[in-house]
Amino acid sequence: MSNIKLLCPALPDMPWQDRPAGCAAPLWRYSGNPVIGRNPLPGVARIFNSAVAPCEGGYIGVFRGEQVNGIPFIYLGRSADGIRWEFEPQKIQFVDKQGKPAQPVYAYDPRLVKVEDTWYIMWCQDFNGASIGLAETKDFKTFTRLENPFIPFNRNAVLFPRKVNGMYVMLSRPSDSGHTPFGDIFLSQSPDMEFWGRHRHVMGKSGNWWENVKVGGGAAPIETSEGWLLFYHGVTGTCNGFVYSIGGAILDIDDPSKVLYRCQNFLLTPEAWYEERGFVPNVCFPCATLQDSDTGRIAIYYGCADSYVGLAFTTADTVVDYIKANSK
Repeated sequence: MSNIKLLCPALPDMPWQDRPAGCAAPLWRYSGNPVIGRNPLPGVARIFNSAVAPCEGGYIGVFRGEQVNGIPFIYLGRSADGIRWEFEPQKIQFVDKQGKPAQPVYAYDPRLVKVEDTWYIMWCQDFNGASIGLAETKDFKTFTRLENPFIPFNRNAVLFPRKVNGMYVMLSRPSDSGHTPFGDIFLSQSPDMEFWGRHRHVMGKSGNWWENVKVGGGAAPIETSEGWLLFYHGVTGTCNGFVYSIGGAILDIDDPSKVLYRCQNFLLTPEAWYEERGFVPNVCFPCATLQDSDTGRIAIYYGCADSYVGLAFTTADTVVDYIKANSK
């Protein structure tokens, strides 16, 4: 049994693979990776940087589909086991509050988070520059666009899975319009998912080699007995371009702009072929987790080399203890 409690529903049938013998790392890869390969459906060359969640006895996901014309968009997928996926052939059709078509020019790196009885999708889009798009659904049939939460330039938005002190809470990474060489994680609050304020700085890049260029939000924070467990991405620069690794931190449960622990070591860095080799090499980009409160198990979905979706595992005890022991 886990000593560190995951404050979430039980999910006994979630994807899982035991830690390999001799593995000392805080996260370990699924032996069947990548779980989504190239050319996953007609007209889509690659799926990566995507988010999944438990839904109606199975799993549902919003997926970054890089179309063969080079324009990214969001596709809906379903799975019985969280590993084998079937995708709807047409990209998600967004509408405005009057039910009229409201498609973004492009959409990528979606997150999917349920708060109370509503599912929210966040993505990066064009709003006179890179910015955050936002939509809601209750049935995964109608997807209603909401007001853009922030002005450009911003990306890497992720919503907390419950209100904190009566407010919706979102992390984001303000930046410039290009493949920005800088970026910190900020927190914003809203009473209604329309008006956002009370902005707070959470954390920036560090002197650790793997996150010395920029950082950005990843999967939705997980509520634990130790605080909010955050998997994020950290970026370094090399002579061969940027390298994206997965990092971990724990935020205060009542004031999540306050960082209690931040691991100075990466939790996962590109080492497997599907992380090192692809359209954009050397990328591990976390976007979603599944977790089971009874066992403390956590499964992490992450984009690999802008070409694949990978799956990694850990437990609450393993990763929280590692973050705290290596906090700086």
